[in-house]
Amino acid sequence: MKLYIGNLPFSSTESEVRALLEEHGEIQSFDWLIDRETGRCRGFCFAEMENAAADSVIKALNGKEFGGRTIKVNEARPRQPRRRQNWY
Repeated sequence: MKLYIGNLPFSSTESEVRALLEEHGEIQSFDWLIDRETGRCRGFCFAEMENAAADSVIKALNGKEFGGRTIKVNEARPRQPRRRQNWY
């Protein structure tokens, strides 16, 4: 299951968030999003884990405080295709 982890502190690091998730199971893939201009965390990331581990992460971490912020953890929704605009 692919997870969305949001409302992360901008000062958080990839290794901190990985360690938090790995307490509940093995991470299959991890997408750490960084602001191009500042090089800091954008405040959210995505992780893919087995369903049982992902459910454990959601139950344990959703609504919990991390780095002074209340994080949101839920199943990631598929990205909606963007409509192309015709500028002609």
